[in-house]
Amino acid sequence: MTETTFTPRVFSGIQPSGDLHLGNYLGALKRFADAQSKGVQSIYCMVDLHAITVPQNPADLKRSTRELCAGFIASGVDPDKSILINQSQVPEHAQLAWIFNCVARMGWMGRMTQWKDKAGKNAEAASLGLFAYPALMAADILIYHATHVPVGEDQKQHLELTRDIAAKFNHDYGVDFFPLTEPVIEGAATRVMSLRDGSKKMSKSDASDASRINMTDDADTIAKKIRKAKTDPDALPSEVEGLKDRPEARNLVNIYAALNEQTVEQVLADVGGQQFGTFKPALADLAVAKLAPISTEMARLMNDPAEIDRLLAKGALQAREITAPILKKTYEIVGMVGA
Repeated sequence: MTETTFTPRVFSGIQPSGDLHLGNYLGALKRFADAQSKGVQSIYCMVDLHAITVPQNPADLKRSTRELCAGFIASGVDPDKSILINQSQVPEHAQLAWIFNCVARMGWMGRMTQWKDKAGKNAEAASLGLFAYPALMAADILIYHATHVPVGEDQKQHLELTRDIAAKFNHDYGVDFFPLTEPVIEGAATRVMSLRDGSKKMSKSDASDASRINMTDDADTIAKKIRKAKTDPDALPSEVEGLKDRPEARNLVNIYAALNEQTVEQVLADVGGQQFGTFKPALADLAVAKLAPISTEMARLMNDPAEIDRLLAKGALQAREITAPILKKTYEIVGMVGA
C-alpha cells in the first residue's frame, strides 16, 4: 500500500451555544482570520448538529447559529477566502458519522472526558448523540480530508480519537484513505481565563457577566470590565518566570499579548515594573480598539439575517464539492452498492 500525500487543508468547528466572548475570539476566531493569508484552504463550521446533543430551544439555536456566523465574519473570516458553513447544510457530515459509529469502539467513547463531564452520574438519561458525539466530530474533520485542526488544549482528546478512527478505518479496509490529522496549538492566549478568577477558563456559563468580555459588548462596557478585572498588589515582572503563581496577572498579560500580536516576553519587556493602575487602562484602550469594531459589525450583520443565510448556503455548496466525492469513495471502500 503506497502512502498517500494529502493536500493541506484546515477544518475547525465551533458550537453555536450563544454569547461569544473574548476567549472564543482569541482562541479561535482571530486565529482563523489570520490563517487566511497562509494560502491553505480552510473550512470553518458552526456545528449545529453537535448542539442538539443536549436540549435546545429551536429559536435560540437558529439565532445563535447566525450570531456565530456574524462573529466569524466580523472577526475577519472572509467567506470569499474561507468556506463558512453550518454543519446541518452539508449532509455528508452525518452520513460519514454513521460509518465512523461502526468503526469506533464503545470503550473509546466511554473514556472521553467530555462524556464523563456532561453525562455525569446520570449517564442512563443522556442522549445517544452525546455519547456518539466524538464520531461526528471525527466525521466533521475527515469528510474534508483535513490535515490540520486548530484546537484548544481541552479538545486534544477528541482529535486523538479522530486519528484513532482514521487509522482503524484505513487498517480495516487496507487503504490509506483518511489522513491522520494534526492538531495546531499556538499563541499566548490559547486559554483565556476569567477576569474574576484567573484559575478558571472564561465562560459564558459563569454567573458573573463581569468575568468575561462578550463580543457584543460596547466600548464602554469593555473598558469597564478590564478596569475592574481582578489583579494582585504586586508590580508586573520583567520576566515570564515572575508570572508564576499569579494567575490574574498572567491572564491579563496573555490577553494584551494576543490582542497586540506580541509574545508575552515582548509585553513584559515593555511593561515590567508597572503597577496595574497603569497597565489596566492601557489594556482597556487596546481591547476597545480591537474589539469594539467587531461588536459593531456583528450588530450590523445580525440586522440582516437573510444575508447571513445566503452566505451559509453559498458555503454549503462549496463544501459539498469536497465532501460528496469523499463520501462516495468511502462508500465504495466499505462496499455500498451504487456508490
